[in-house]
Amino acid sequence: MLINSIFFINHSGDIFLEKHWRSIVSRSVCDQFFDAQTKAATPEDVPPIITANKNYLISIYREKIYLVAVTQMEVQPLFVIEFMHRVMDTFTEYFDECTESAIKDNIIVVYQLLEEMLDNGFPLATELNILTELIKPPTIINKAVSMVTGKEGVSSVLPGSQLSNVPWRRQGVKYANNEAYFDCIEDVDAIIDANGTVVSAEIHGNINCNVHLSGMPDLSMSFINPRLLDDVSFHPCVRLKRWENEKILSFVPPDGSFVLMSYHISTQNQVAIPVYVRAMINFKDGQGKVDITVGPKQTLGKTVDNVVITVPMPKDVTGCSMTTSVGSYTFDPSSKQLRWDIGKIQPLKVPTMRGTCTAPAGSQCKDAHPTIHVDFKIMQLAVSGLKVNRLDMFNENYKPFKGVKYITKAGNFQVRT
Repeated sequence: MLINSIFFINHSGDIFLEKHWRSIVSRSVCDQFFDAQTKAATPEDVPPIITANKNYLISIYREKIYLVAVTQMEVQPLFVIEFMHRVMDTFTEYFDECTESAIKDNIIVVYQLLEEMLDNGFPLATELNILTELIKPPTIINKAVSMVTGKEGVSSVLPGSQLSNVPWRRQGVKYANNEAYFDCIEDVDAIIDANGTVVSAEIHGNINCNVHLSGMPDLSMSFINPRLLDDVSFHPCVRLKRWENEKILSFVPPDGSFVLMSYHISTQNQVAIPVYVRAMINFKDGQGKVDITVGPKQTLGKTVDNVVITVPMPKDVTGCSMTTSVGSYTFDPSSKQLRWDIGKIQPLKVPTMRGTCTAPAGSQCKDAHPTIHVDFKIMQLAVSGLKVNRLDMFNENYKPFKGVKYITKAGNFQVRT
């Protein structure tokens, strides 16, 4: 992979930071990206790969920021996209957030990180534990010392882990309390038609880890039903051979937070839809009727929380008057979005919202069929049925505290009307 330049572009289309390797690339290379940004209905609709004369523009969009990488040769786009996501994740760990203001406030550290993460256009140090040893996070004390002494926060000593066969873990780690937490988080993407039939459904899952263990522990994780996982990707610490042969995750973990495994389940008979939405939205003679009911479906008795229903109304709608049995609603006249905040669904009280919408006479609303967007969160449930069987530690004598948590939440969950 060879990246010539990376441009940071805000939501308004202004380049607020750029970094070049090998040679300086003119900002005019982004003109075709700006054209695509103007034509896109939403920021997520901008094509991730754009050909611009002799250059390729590969972009991602996160936290209202576009990262646009410029390469002058054919490369694997997913490598570049993954690297840019790693850059954003690193900024988030360093600055607690990855916004335009946070990047501008820590511009020196940003350039130092980019210089270490990419060497002459090729990825070099992308593991967080190596970077934190090389470049100190910008605390108030570090900033004060840098201002007084004039020294940069870059270590003159190469991290020992960079030369070891376990580059993702620093050496000499010691904790008073040894603990390891694992969060199995699943996003449900689904499209459901007006009759309640599932058109498509898939699950995107991650196992996020927060590990604080002394020494050099060797962990192994087994699952009750690993055959569910047919499309997986792993952190470099996972031993692939053991997974292929035994379906066991064997690894020496990095120190701190990291994503151990990502997986994708797209077989519809394995994707349980945890909520149902019955909706009727009709427009006639300048007035629309809305009737929406929401409830739990396949949750194994777990509570559905943080439920939000969003209905993008036709542009001619001027107002909405609703009555809700649970929660509250708002209508934004500028974005034409009707939002219903339900919160927690109680077992004995089914949430309903009924009311009317108004539009000028002669409007084209009667042919409108808005698509409803659903958000929800269910704690202690992995809707795929994935479950950790056991977690063992070797190579160390102490007994750590271990915890596993399951979370199911809505990804791109749509209901057609």
